[in-house]
Amino acid sequence: MARRPTADFRERLVAALDAGLPVGEAASRFRVSVRTLYRWQARHRRGERLAERPRSGRPPKLPPARYPELRALVAAQPDATLPEHAARLEAATGIRLSPSHLSRILRRLNLPLKKSP
Repeated sequence: MARRPTADFRERLVAALDAGLPVGEAASRFRVSVRTLYRWQARHRRGERLAERPRSGRPPKLPPARYPELRALVAAQPDATLPEHAARLEAATGIRLSPSHLSRILRRLNLPLKKSP
């Protein structure tokens, strides 16, 4: 997934457009769609902030505040399989995660799944 542009980037880009940079050139130079540039420009003209708006979505099953608990569970038994880690997490926190979901979280936390020989 591509990174979202910062508010500073958006403001500088809109300022460049206001200074005379053609929209098509700005879009190709900064790899932003023309429609997005027009949208940012319209928000700027209405006096709205160009910062990213809050997005809706489902809250995570395991909130980031609980990651230290997960790290401790994995550190306690580093050779456990993903289903075993998922079962221990559910027993400790009451949060049920599938092994594949747990795998993605562990990858995000840079916790290796390499087993001892």
